[in-house]
Amino acid sequence: MALLEARGVVGGYGEADILHGVDLDADAGEIVVIVGPNGAGKSTLMKAVAGLVRVRAGAIMFGAEPIANAPAERMILRGLAYVPQERNVFPSLTVEENLAMGAYARPAETEAGMARVLALFPDLAAKRRVAAGRLSGGQRQMVAIGRALMLEPRLIMLDEPTAGLSPKFCALIFERVQAIARDGIAVLMVEQNARPALAIADRGVVLAMGRNRATAPGPALLADPEIGRLFLGG
Repeated sequence: MALLEARGVVGGYGEADILHGVDLDADAGEIVVIVGPNGAGKSTLMKAVAGLVRVRAGAIMFGAEPIANAPAERMILRGLAYVPQERNVFPSLTVEENLAMGAYARPAETEAGMARVLALFPDLAAKRRVAAGRLSGGQRQMVAIGRALMLEPRLIMLDEPTAGLSPKFCALIFERVQAIARDGIAVLMVEQNARPALAIADRGVVLAMGRNRATAPGPALLADPEIGRLFLGG
């Protein structure tokens, strides 16, 4: 069984279902990228895994434990970290304070965790006493990812981590995602920059209208002309 296994997931917001029987797997050390058109249910699926969207049918297993509709705080303590696309840092707090907030459940490990994060994102080392609101968009994204890593998750979920970033920072984020996976952490990522994201993906998942359209290694999806025409802009 994979670390994360979702089968036949149905759910959404209010009375409206956005997901219509979606399947998803992610294993330790694996990068899984979810792509698809706007409104496909990509972020909704990630939020369903994180306990932020009501699941009406289907099953979600994390480490062989059923987690569908479990409280989000329980997910965090079980080793599942979620980084939303927006409002993912405390702008008035320093980089160091933001990272420390991520270790709230492991206060004794704060310094060790911070050292690991600053080694992964050395650009933040010189900014550790700077308010997060004064950082560039790419640096704020590093802080958000770093804070999620402070609890040493088994799975980290990133919702559009390169949205609005320069090509330089996009490449840097993808490079760091690969480093995170090499440490044995599963990475689940929703990405609008589909082609470079799929290029590093062990597994790519294409969603359309809340349903699975294709699942394959990322490079295989990139090489599929029909997937490229229908979902990757030609």
